[in-house]
Amino acid sequence: MSESENSSAPEGVNSMECGPQPLGNLLDELELDHSDLVKASTEQLTHKMVAKGRKGRRLTRNVQTKILNALNAVRGEGKPEYRLADLFTYEGKR
Repeated sequence: MSESENSSAPEGVNSMECGPQPLGNLLDELELDHSDLVKASTEQLTHKMVAKGRKGRRLTRNVQTKILNALNAVRGEGKPEYRLADLFTYEGKR
């Protein structure tokens, strides 16, 4: 058995973690926090969803899109729209 197969962590735990995402850096650069995105969202977006996305917890495509739409709502006039690839390093489950 390899060392990774012999670890004490339950199977599949690490597959949910994708590491820090570009979303976190982007929010820092724009000086935005979770509340700004939640307030700007016209969909049901929670602080917990944004926090998980920022930390790299794997999200569904639906939640990724909610975060993207909220970020585009606060981006400001004359600035280009963001894409999912700008915020996340993985493709969410459908």
